[in-house]
Amino acid sequence: MNNLSFSELCCLFCCPPCPGKIASKLAFLPPDPTYTLMCDESGSRWTLHLSDRADWQYSSREKDAIECFMTRTSKGQMSSFYIGLGSRINCNIFSYDYSGYGASSGKPTEKNLYADIDAAWVALRTRYGIRPENVIIYGQSIGTVPSVDLAARYESAAVILHSPLTSGMRVAFPDTKKTYCFDAFPNIDKISKITSPVLIIHGTEDEVIDFSHGLALFERCQRPVEPLWVEGAGHNDVELYGQYLERLKQFVSQELVNL
Repeated sequence: MNNLSFSELCCLFCCPPCPGKIASKLAFLPPDPTYTLMCDESGSRWTLHLSDRADWQYSSREKDAIECFMTRTSKGQMSSFYIGLGSRINCNIFSYDYSGYGASSGKPTEKNLYADIDAAWVALRTRYGIRPENVIIYGQSIGTVPSVDLAARYESAAVILHSPLTSGMRVAFPDTKKTYCFDAFPNIDKISKITSPVLIIHGTEDEVIDFSHGLALFERCQRPVEPLWVEGAGHNDVELYGQYLERLKQFVSQELVNL
């Protein structure tokens, strides 16, 4: 997005200059559905069936993580990653699909991003009885937008921002110095309101959301912890570097205990 094509720029400026329109045209790219949901006879329990074979596992763990992902993936595509990540950092992973993704109804808009994570938060609190102090809010890429918004309003055990953006305009136009009224995804204006510990992870060679976004957000955190700057990593391969998992394990199992 740092180098927008001519057609993308036309889409940006030919629509009314409001966050919802910009977000819908440039940010959201729902993939083809990768799973179906089937309800049991009682009507109270739904089972996820992947298009491709996958194994699922669950165990009782100390922490729960709300996972917000990138715009080109759905819950079905990320399921294997969630299983592996949860077992390695000793967390239950609670994931959901944005409106318009997977089996979720509605349209993908910035407004619905916030409504979706609010619904996930309410479900964790009321349906599953999870206390805020046991929840880690994790967002990746565009998923950092609802994560920051939620964390700015509710305290949790911690917040992890993986390849975050400062705002939509600053991604498209790197020289942008302030937040305009039509700017979408203004993480830069919300992150200072987060009172929970914040871990920021970013690749130094990110070709989609420049590394400078992670640095700028880190500088505005109330309670930043030691960040992870992954040397040489891009936007979609940070988790392939060994230090990614090691940093998460250290943060969750050691640092959070003492914060």
